[in-house]
Amino acid sequence: MGIQYLAEERIFHLQSKETSYVIQLLHTGIPAHVYWGRKIRSGALSSILKRTERCSFSPSPFPDDMTLSYDTLAQEYPSYGVGDFRNPAYQIQAENGTTASEALYDKHRIYKGKPALEGLPATYTEHEDEAETLELELVDAVAGLRIILSYTVFEELNAVTRSVRFVNEGQASLKLLRGYSMSVDFRSSDYELLHLSGTWTRERYIERRALASGMQAVESRRGSSSHNQNPFVALLSHGADEDHGEVYGVSLVYSGSFSAQVEVDSYKTARLSMGINSFDFNWLLEAGQSFQTPEAVLVFSPDGIGAMSRTYHKLYRTRLARGIYRDRTRPVLVNNWEATYFDFNAEKIENIARAGAELGIELFVLDDGWFGHRDNDRSSLGDWFVDRKKLPEGLGDLAERVNKLDMQFGLWFEPEMISPDSELYREHPDWCLHVPDRRRTLGRTQLVLDFSREDVCQAIGDQIVEVLRSAPITYVKWDMNRNMTEIGSALLPPERQRETAHRYMLGLYGMLERITAEFPNILFESCSGGGGRFDPGMLYYMPQTWTSDNTDAVSRLKIQYGTSIVYPISSMGSHVSAVPNHQVHRSTSLEMRGHIAMSGNFGYELDLTQFTEEEKAAVKEQVALYKELRSLVQFGEQYRLLSPFEGNETAWMIAAEDKSEAVVVYARVLAEPNDPLHYLRLKGLDPEADYEWVEGGGVYGGDLLMYAGLPLPDLQGDFQSVLWRFKKVQG
Repeated sequence: MGIQYLAEERIFHLQSKETSYVIQLLHTGIPAHVYWGRKIRSGALSSILKRTERCSFSPSPFPDDMTLSYDTLAQEYPSYGVGDFRNPAYQIQAENGTTASEALYDKHRIYKGKPALEGLPATYTEHEDEAETLELELVDAVAGLRIILSYTVFEELNAVTRSVRFVNEGQASLKLLRGYSMSVDFRSSDYELLHLSGTWTRERYIERRALASGMQAVESRRGSSSHNQNPFVALLSHGADEDHGEVYGVSLVYSGSFSAQVEVDSYKTARLSMGINSFDFNWLLEAGQSFQTPEAVLVFSPDGIGAMSRTYHKLYRTRLARGIYRDRTRPVLVNNWEATYFDFNAEKIENIARAGAELGIELFVLDDGWFGHRDNDRSSLGDWFVDRKKLPEGLGDLAERVNKLDMQFGLWFEPEMISPDSELYREHPDWCLHVPDRRRTLGRTQLVLDFSREDVCQAIGDQIVEVLRSAPITYVKWDMNRNMTEIGSALLPPERQRETAHRYMLGLYGMLERITAEFPNILFESCSGGGGRFDPGMLYYMPQTWTSDNTDAVSRLKIQYGTSIVYPISSMGSHVSAVPNHQVHRSTSLEMRGHIAMSGNFGYELDLTQFTEEEKAAVKEQVALYKELRSLVQFGEQYRLLSPFEGNETAWMIAAEDKSEAVVVYARVLAEPNDPLHYLRLKGLDPEADYEWVEGGGVYGGDLLMYAGLPLPDLQGDFQSVLWRFKKVQG
């Protein structure tokens, strides 16, 4: 396993446990894409790539080999302007204004381990033997441009990571107009495209459609990965489902504007590429300067969508997320937002915390409204000092009150934003993103701070650090509640204005690195109006994300199911909220709300002081149950059983990696009259073992549970759910 260079054939063979990825150098050093799929042996790999001469409209640059045309060749990192009319992976502009480029092989390096990416989040290794890396260097001699293609193979996972570094080795400046992180040419277009789409309160719904001739794409131009599209796509063989078929996934470790494109050409081949969105982007590369793309994570599964998901889950949970909470169970929390909104004082907060402590809740989180003169969402962002009208004794006093209840204390921030009605804006009106002489468009009555500026990042970072030092804070919710408009910076020259959005991301990542390193014992959760920035880039700094502002249990079936296509349960914040629900005004049972929220990092988002005695008893049982389950839920392997996108029922389960225990959640939305009998087939168990049903006391074979199925109970009424636990019988 690992990476081999077969010199005689000029082939690079990248191998993981079940995957092969093959690159071949052709003619003058053109890197051709040969194969990505099930693991194959190294013999006769050069026979895979078939070429034929086409008509003159697919020109060949090499008269001695008319079968070699850039327009029809499966390439590893295609350029623009020298014969390939398909979607390029990169595009440059020389000082003379021309945009043609041709980069050929110069040298390569293979080594153990995986390097970090400068200024960017990325997957990592803890031991160099976990992975092997290939750096394949191409040179455009005319432009003076060196392109370093980096590939890392995680040998125990079916994952290959890719990124690209551009280095201007010439004397003249270059403009990088496009620099994608990856490109793969598939021999066929006989695939379906799967992606995750939605909007605020309706994030990451699964979309699936057959590829068609021409271009199909998902992208964000919002300055963030967005609620609308997630930086992930997959190509599925026809008929692929959770357990069968070939699946090729690509996920981008980036939190800004992105593009994922699939082009089907006239010969029914498909080119898949992904990276920073080239719309409204370019980067000036002066002599000696370089540009690093974000990392793309490629996962192949021969066994359906579920196996692909579990590979992403394990990789992102153990080799993308960092810090002490990567491997530590997360506390059960209560957040006061839907309980109080902006209307609170220290006594009200203490009362909610006391009610939580009595129910076994471990963490109280103070949400928006504690700073400046923040009585609504129209002021004070950027003024990160305590509102003494609400909290006259400050955060330290409030945290002490909460700690005396044997609860931890957490805090909400929105550090990337600024309110026009704030001391910060009155002092520094040029610190927001803006374009001279144009309106400054508001969203949620706020503007976006210019994090492309080091002075802004330093000043805001200093404020956050001061607050976090002022009290025993163990949790931070980091929010971001609007997308970018008027994307311009007061400090960048005209020729670099289109770098602003990416420089913003680099500034944000730098600030997150600073703050999370200085406060390693704080659990950070990212948020963007819920799931508007649920991406791998943020998971590198914060091991969990608020999945959606929509806390309705029925809505969360689709939201959490779709999110699980790429992201592990340990990354999903999921809370029980009040009914009627504040987003969709639906009333569901406390039991169902609990079952769905337990399939994530569990908590409550309501006024606990309003509970009846019966509700308090039920919540106490929920909290106790989740404490028993959370190690399994947060660190087990997830199997999706029934899709909410296909019917009235949803089910998923989490099994221990050693198959010693499992928890199963089933939900039915609407009752059906005279319903037929239903059985639920489980997954991920040991078919040779017996399992005890914890609640019911019976013993069932793993083979019976998986192949015959579990009979579903007769549920009465709409919005019903069941949770089962199974533990292997030790014999």
